[in-house]
Amino acid sequence: MKTSRNRLVNALPAIVALLTVIAASSRAATSSENPFADAFVTTGASGNLVNSNYGGAGVLGVSAPGAAQGEFQSALEFDLSTLRNAFNTQFGAGQWTVQSATLQLTSAPANNGILNAPSAGQFGISLMQNNSWTEGTGTPGAPGATGITFNSLQPLINNAVDQNLGTFSSNGTTSGANVYTLNLTSGLIADIMGGSDASLRMFAANSTINYLFNSRNFATAGSRPLLTVTAAPEPASLAICAMGFAAVWGWRSCRRRAGQ
Repeated sequence: MKTSRNRLVNALPAIVALLTVIAASSRAATSSENPFADAFVTTGASGNLVNSNYGGAGVLGVSAPGAAQGEFQSALEFDLSTLRNAFNTQFGAGQWTVQSATLQLTSAPANNGILNAPSAGQFGISLMQNNSWTEGTGTPGAPGATGITFNSLQPLINNAVDQNLGTFSSNGTTSGANVYTLNLTSGLIADIMGGSDASLRMFAANSTINYLFNSRNFATAGSRPLLTVTAAPEPASLAICAMGFAAVWGWRSCRRRAGQ
């Protein structure tokens, strides 16, 4: 009995170390990223702004066709390599799974005449398969001639391969943060796991939506768009930790029995 107790006492440091590793690796982790490019595009009230760029604006927007100041869509592009690297460091390269992804947007008022006044409605978010667009530097006060425009966005949309990340509601407010939980589509998971660039397109999902929110150029960093991903270790990696625990325990027991 005393020998068994001594064996347990001698093995305690290894047991504690292994249990600490298992406990730490089993916890989910989160990582967040602002877009590195974003822009709204619009037709304008009379179709006059379809070739104008607004990539340098402090606001983004979604408005339905037929809105007083025209239809608005927005595009946001994220570099997901930072998220992937954070999870690889936490759990081991590729030894983790994506649990959730959310997009946080902060509502904004219409501070320029080309913008539609906010009103409640629904909007959609899709994962575009084509990332070949550039942000540009135009603003509502000084539209740009280069970068993404309403007309140049349309050929990039491919409903056959772009993936639906969800339909969401806006209550028409002009301030406050809103968090939207995205569908974990195969493409989004692959982009996160692979550390790829990912372009999200936002568009009207009904006839009443006029949603304005701060862009990555907004002065207050905490009010910029924020993509947050939660990941957890794969069950297989936890099993390996448990096997390691069992192996060390068995090895120590054998040494004690052999008198070493």
